[in-house]
Amino acid sequence: MAAVHPSRTHDWWRDAVIYQVYPRSFADGDGDGTGDLAGVRANLPYLAQLGVDAVWFTPWYLSPLVDGGYDVADYRTIDPAFGTLGDAEKLISEAAEHGIKVIVDIVPNHISDQHAWFQAALAAGPGSPERERFHFRPGRGENGELPPNNWPSQFAGDTWTRVPDGEWYLHLFTPEQPDLNWSHPDVRREHEDVLRFWFERGVAGVRIDSAALLTKHPDLPDFTEGVDPHPYLDRDEIHDIYRSWRAIADEYDGIFVGEVWLPDSERFARYLRPDELHTAFNFNLLACPWDPKRLRRTIDDTLAEHAPVKAPATWVLCNHDVTRTVTRYGREDTAFDFETKTFGTPTDLELGTRRARAAALLTLALPGSVYVYQGEELGLPEADIPLDRIQDPMHFRSGGTDPGRDGCRVPLPWTAGEPHSGFGGATEPWLPQPAYWPRYAVDRQLGDPDSMLALYRTALRLRRDTPGFGDGPMTWLPSDNGVLAFARTDGLVCVVNLRDHPVELPAHSELLLASAQLDADGRLPGDTAVWLRG
Repeated sequence: MAAVHPSRTHDWWRDAVIYQVYPRSFADGDGDGTGDLAGVRANLPYLAQLGVDAVWFTPWYLSPLVDGGYDVADYRTIDPAFGTLGDAEKLISEAAEHGIKVIVDIVPNHISDQHAWFQAALAAGPGSPERERFHFRPGRGENGELPPNNWPSQFAGDTWTRVPDGEWYLHLFTPEQPDLNWSHPDVRREHEDVLRFWFERGVAGVRIDSAALLTKHPDLPDFTEGVDPHPYLDRDEIHDIYRSWRAIADEYDGIFVGEVWLPDSERFARYLRPDELHTAFNFNLLACPWDPKRLRRTIDDTLAEHAPVKAPATWVLCNHDVTRTVTRYGREDTAFDFETKTFGTPTDLELGTRRARAAALLTLALPGSVYVYQGEELGLPEADIPLDRIQDPMHFRSGGTDPGRDGCRVPLPWTAGEPHSGFGGATEPWLPQPAYWPRYAVDRQLGDPDSMLALYRTALRLRRDTPGFGDGPMTWLPSDNGVLAFARTDGLVCVVNLRDHPVELPAHSELLLASAQLDADGRLPGDTAVWLRG
């Protein structure tokens, strides 16, 4: 029997492989064109055979879906498009039978404008207790016609909307997502109750959206670039919230994953202190270009910022907000930045796919946990969405210059010969699939030992069963310029060649896995990674 890495017996989250499901686009169980929980339940064997430890679901709650479900109208109700609360409970239970844990998404910074609280606030009027749960303010200017402050939006556009009685309310995202007032006890109490609600239904963890944005300066002063403390980002009082949340999670042996975008490594690490969040997304690697020096520095910086609080790093190549890896890595600029997204950026998908395969082995060999966004294991590219079918508010709030995030959210292809590549029934999916989508279908890849899916399945099996992977130390090895080489424990070695010509492999006793074939002389080709036993 294969040896089991010691960390597999405790603190599963320190080295887990977590698969991100975007429910609208994973699988359609009832054939109405929208993915749902029935579709996920039907494909739990697929996820188990892939070899993931947990599944993170982006919001499945009742929502008008103005922002892909991140505008929540009721945290205790499943949106009818996805199913029912009973369906969610069955999914959690059945996933556990397959050895898969479930992580749900909580959006604490804001709610939907259709939420009962906000509707009550609108009806109650200025000065009411109902409005104190939000950030309502009179406007500036002679007649209150100007917004209360100049805060920039997390999306393009304004951050304040005026209501008919003359007051304005704050929304760091869209007008349909009013920000909550986290200094109000009702807001604290409600979210603690919601955490308990889902932990009691068996979820193993909670991912926290926009985790550094919750608390605001009580005076809501104007924003001035470079002036600290920031009026709404990463304020010190936010840590008291997460300490209270951690006490709840500890009652249920649950874990937290924070979406924390911060350039300051010391402040980032504060969220990962032993009495706060367990892990946080590492966006540095996701944004990093396919460049050996930049990658090595990003890896070093990530491990260094986690070390003081003894938290495991997380490695992420793509998610529901980001240009898909094979497309990004096939471009001249292989980095990712929301500010630089434009229509019509050329890409070499063959090159991007080769690099994405190598990047998969790189991330899966690093210390810590790994997130795999649905469809990455199929090598899906970013899809071009016809202008009249785009739904993402980022596109509209940019005045049409930003292509938005729909291109990475296109429904998955399951069966090449079926309508809409087997995503559901005869109804066209909520986002159109490209004509070439069948070539990436699961059924085709299952029969191809050289497919992206075969690579992921083999890599995840080896990572689970082979000593040396997961959480623990790593050591850089001497290597040529343009080559990354590092050792883990138990003789495990990972080598990634980012040069444009082959290089010699270090001495080894066994080749465990390669992202592409070695050349005729046994050398490692460019944009290729291998796992070796030393």
